[in-house]
Amino acid sequence: MFATRVYHYRDPAAVILGLKELRKQGLTPRGLLFVALDPRGETNIAVPEDLDAVASIRVGDKLSLVSPFEGRLFHFDAVHRLPGSTLGVLWNGDRRLSDTGSAPEVACAISEWLKGSSAKNVFLGCTPHVPGSWWTVDHLSTVTELHALGYLDCVVTSHGILARKIDSAQLYHLEFQALAQHGSPTEGWTEVFTSELGNILLVERRVLGYRLVITCERGLVEIDVSHLPDLVIETARVPMRSGFGVVGRIDNGAFAVTSGTVEPWGLTNMSPAMLVGSPTESLLELPKTLRAMPLDD
Repeated sequence: MFATRVYHYRDPAAVILGLKELRKQGLTPRGLLFVALDPRGETNIAVPEDLDAVASIRVGDKLSLVSPFEGRLFHFDAVHRLPGSTLGVLWNGDRRLSDTGSAPEVACAISEWLKGSSAKNVFLGCTPHVPGSWWTVDHLSTVTELHALGYLDCVVTSHGILARKIDSAQLYHLEFQALAQHGSPTEGWTEVFTSELGNILLVERRVLGYRLVITCERGLVEIDVSHLPDLVIETARVPMRSGFGVVGRIDNGAFAVTSGTVEPWGLTNMSPAMLVGSPTESLLELPKTLRAMPLDD
């Protein structure tokens, strides 16, 4: 889609300095395409070669890119800077990020960089890996592995954090108020939705217009999260058995659709997303297009 440039940083301090320098050259969160760590904890960042093109990049465009990195690397999926000064940083990505030792510092460095851009989050490219989710107050604090508690694909809503439960059909929500009260996300989660299409395998990476698509064992469900923390409402349902999943969408545009292997605990071996649909299409109008798309063997 467009040429990329890769930067390599040996430690989190270098990441902080590197991102500051790239901001001076025109980089914004839109242009942060991929962030991955190697087994030594060193950081690789991919951005557009032409930083003047950053303003035209959409989340769906990022999700359709192939990672330019080579070798054994562990990718971030998203980093969220939670509101206030004490609610901390949330990030999703390859579960092996825990093995690098530097992931919390890199996530916090990105969070601080987001603050300088007045952004709350950054969404990165789609890569195949076993998913994980983490939270910490800052780079000096204890890290909570949310996946160890059963929570994955964490998405920030207006009032808190929404996540699927591993190997289940339920979505759970943690209010920011409860997070502040307990001081960590180990308590306070409440069940807010149960899918009738089997276990939830994947949650769309961001809420757009109070809508969110969840990928289930037997199809796709769109939900309205505007009534959280009290209620989640199903607005559309597309029964299908195909291995397709929705990872994102473009403002007033297409869905970013990936494909992978359906397992009871999640969608594995995910491919880079394809943009499917048109500005007027809803989730209900996607099945015909999706069924015509070949799945990789």
